[in-house]
Formats: sequence, C-alpha cells, structure tokens
Amino acid sequence: MAKDASFDIVSDFDKQELLNAVDQVKRELTTRFDLKDSNSNIEIVEDKAILITTNDEMKLKNIYDILQSKLVKRNLSLKILDPQKIENALGGNVKQEIKLKKGLTTEMAKKITGIIKDTKLKVQASIQGDSVRVSGKSRDDLQDVIKTMRQNEENIDVPLQYTNYR
Repeated sequence: MAKDASFDIVSDFDKQELLNAVDQVKRELTTRFDLKDSNSNIEIVEDKAILITTNDEMKLKNIYDILQSKLVKRNLSLKILDPQKIENALGGNVKQEIKLKKGLTTEMAKKITGIIKDTKLKVQASIQGDSVRVSGKSRDDLQDVIKTMRQNEENIDVPLQYTNYR
C-alpha cells in the first residue's frame, strides 16, 4: 500500500529579509534630500508591526513607497502589509502603523479548504492551527492543488507558501 503524500499551506515571511528591508529604508532616510532633515523614523515593533513617524503625510507616503520597493526587491510579498490609518503624533508629527500579516486566520483556512474541495481531486485538506495540511495518495494530485492555489492567489489576501512536501 502506498503511503500518503502531504504538504502544508502556510502564510509566513522571512523576518531577516524584513529586517534588512527596514534597515535599507532607514539608510535611505538619511541620504534622500527630501527626507534628510525631516526627523523621520521607521522601526519594527515586536515582529508584529512597522511604525513610520515623520513630519507630514506626504513624506509618510514617500517612506511607505520606499518600504514597498525594498520589500519587493527582497522577494517579500506586499500582502504581508496591513497599513492602519494615519494618526497625529507628538510634536506635530504624523505616524502610521503597518501591521504584519502572519499565519492563516480560520476564515482564510476555510476558504482555502473550500477551493481545494472544489477541484474534485482525491485529496484531503485539514485545518491545523494557522496552516492547512493537504494529503493524498497521488503526488500529481498534490501538484495540481498547488497549481490551483497559485491560480487563485488574487482571491486570497495573504501570501501562501507550500512547505513540508513529503
């Protein structure tokens, strides 16, 4: 009897790449002429959010654009960013918290299992915490599930990775 093959669908990001991207933005803040003396700051708060503080909204939007470009260059999906509304900060500054999405929510996991069940392939999808385990007898079916998920990525608002393929 053949052993079942399986893989996990997770939503995660490389923390080191994120840290490197934020460090690059910090360096650019000190060298760009329009941001050099703006008292701007960007920092990661407990691996859960990025906090941008600066003089005005225009500069904040510029810093956010720089952050997005650095993330793309480091192969991090922009779907991990969840920008909150711009707030006033001390000293007439403005700040914006950008939450980082990590892990699958229960609703997102249910949506993913629904997409997999709609494929009518002979696989089982089960929700396990903040990931979805897909198992089946045929590795070809599992490859078809990954292909289907990649085609449906625009319907899912988090980046997906496929891990533990056995």
